[in-house]
Amino acid sequence: MKPLRTIILAAGKGTRFKSETPKVLHHLAGKPVLQYVLDVAEAVGSLRTYVVVGHKADMLKQAVTGRADVVLQQQQLGTAHAVRSCAGHFKGVKGDVLVMCGDTPLLDKQVIRKLLVRHRKSGNVCTVLTALLQDPSGYGRIIRDAKGSFMAIREHKDCSSEEAKVCEINTGVYCFDAVALFGSIHAVKCNAKKKEFYLTDVIELFRTRGVKVDAFVTNDGTANLGLNTRAELALAEKIKRDRVLKALMDSGVTIVDPGTTYIEDDVSIGQDTIIHPCTYIHAGVRIGRDCSIGPFARLRPGTKLGRGVTIGNFTELSRSVLADGVTMKHFSFLGDARVGAGANIGAGAVTANYDGKNKNITKIGRKAFIGCDTVLVAPVEVGDGAVAGAGSVVTPGRSIPAGMVGVGIPARVIKKARRHE
Repeated sequence: MKPLRTIILAAGKGTRFKSETPKVLHHLAGKPVLQYVLDVAEAVGSLRTYVVVGHKADMLKQAVTGRADVVLQQQQLGTAHAVRSCAGHFKGVKGDVLVMCGDTPLLDKQVIRKLLVRHRKSGNVCTVLTALLQDPSGYGRIIRDAKGSFMAIREHKDCSSEEAKVCEINTGVYCFDAVALFGSIHAVKCNAKKKEFYLTDVIELFRTRGVKVDAFVTNDGTANLGLNTRAELALAEKIKRDRVLKALMDSGVTIVDPGTTYIEDDVSIGQDTIIHPCTYIHAGVRIGRDCSIGPFARLRPGTKLGRGVTIGNFTELSRSVLADGVTMKHFSFLGDARVGAGANIGAGAVTANYDGKNKNITKIGRKAFIGCDTVLVAPVEVGDGAVAGAGSVVTPGRSIPAGMVGVGIPARVIKKARRHE
């Protein structure tokens, strides 16, 4: 198997986004768009990945640190020019080069794996990933001969009336032989109308030289979905969210109403957990088996729930870890909390975790009982089996010892708690 390197094109301005943030750094289902493309490169075994940057280069450099090398395209003069910017990194390099666009977060790693297999088995110098669309308007068409063999990529504006009827389109994903690509990229001429250098012209050069070029068709109609507008970002968000929800339901999670449930990428939920409507679960959240979440619950990053946890309506959790069997049924907030097994969080109870400078930890012990409208001003600790009386305020640095009751403002310890099961 030839070694693989990847070039991700992310230098464009994204003018139609009307944003100070590069479009590839806008978030989709919990993480930047560009991260999904980097994930694909890693998943298919790319030994080294290069992200070509231009507009807002410093922001992009920071976003890819540790995951890819950054190549600066001084002037944005088209896709071939962007690839040519990487030429210095490919001197003497043999193997395959995968080229993808940074604004295509719906690319499926399985599809890219199949593309690579097809490319390597066929001995192609270039293999183009194509897709079949019901409405191919605006996309470059794949032109084939009578035997079905690849002939050319025809830009939409250059299509004849018959060619415009073709539904197979260029997705903008390519696999090249590295030596052939960088041996030809400098021969691409500037397009007289657009004043840019097109990567598709490299394929035309290969064809005129008689070297082997082919196209691999995917049935995934979203593979080509690049994000040029906020509306397309919203569409990609919906598609991605639907995929996340389907995968969770297939794994044994009940989603009562997928239409009103928002679960970001990189969330794990255990079997037989139920997610009720109008719940928002952010990236990185971990939920155990047999839990009940929502309705109208928000679980923010860093939250981890054990088995059999109940999180009810109008509740919010942030960077909190709840052990098995914790109950938090309504109108409560836990931030930076560590909650022991079997604890009960009453209605309206909150942790005041931010002191204006730092986020502080609240510790709540096993089978502790936090009464309605209690405020725990972190850092604070409530021991195993302890009770914080309704409406009490436990001030910073104070604690309610195990098995004791704290009441009042500020809370004071008054007696031993009754055992509650």
